[in-house]
Amino acid sequence: MSDLVEELLAAGRGLAASGMSPGTSGNVSVRVGDEVRMSASGTSLATLTAEQMARTTLDGTPVTEGDGPTPRPTKEWPLHLAMYARDPEYRCVVHLHSPSAVAASCLAPWREHTAFAPVTPYVVMRVGNVPLVRYAAPGDPAQAERVRGSALRFHGALLQNHGSIAAGRTVAEAVDRAIEIEEAARVRLLLGDRLDTRHLTDDEVRELVEAYGQPWG
Repeated sequence: MSDLVEELLAAGRGLAASGMSPGTSGNVSVRVGDEVRMSASGTSLATLTAEQMARTTLDGTPVTEGDGPTPRPTKEWPLHLAMYARDPEYRCVVHLHSPSAVAASCLAPWREHTAFAPVTPYVVMRVGNVPLVRYAAPGDPAQAERVRGSALRFHGALLQNHGSIAAGRTVAEAVDRAIEIEEAARVRLLLGDRLDTRHLTDDEVRELVEAYGQPWG
């Protein structure tokens, strides 16, 4: 078993234990060479095993093993492959239905390039742009095509009325971005529409972008 797969399984258990992946709602994947290994349909991140990982090529073709195919991948497999297509350095994709991100995905975005106003430094430092991707039914390839074809630079997004997706060059980076999106969503919900909310200034945001190199705007 790949070290990346082992790391992903441990990360999945951690996400489930923290309440960010209720039931069988979340799915995760890693890129190993020219293959993608992702959680199979109907699996729980809390109990996911290597035997429950589906294998596909980067264009979605199932990889056979031994006498037959590996398990059927999550129906969200087009979203995972769309994120890998955006950046050849990505090695992990995390898609969650974490509570705050789901709630925030039902709200209007702050701007076209990001759902979250810059009210703390952290989402700017760790993720950057988090656009709201227009709704499509779970598993609908149309939403994956919107992710794949977007000209906007981003490492994570909210999927409208659905949840979040995040990618990274390592398992830890992808997971950290998913957690940061959840935290930004939680802050968004706590603040609501208060008129006295202080946003970071343009100069303060610019300083963070220059220091941490995340995409913004």
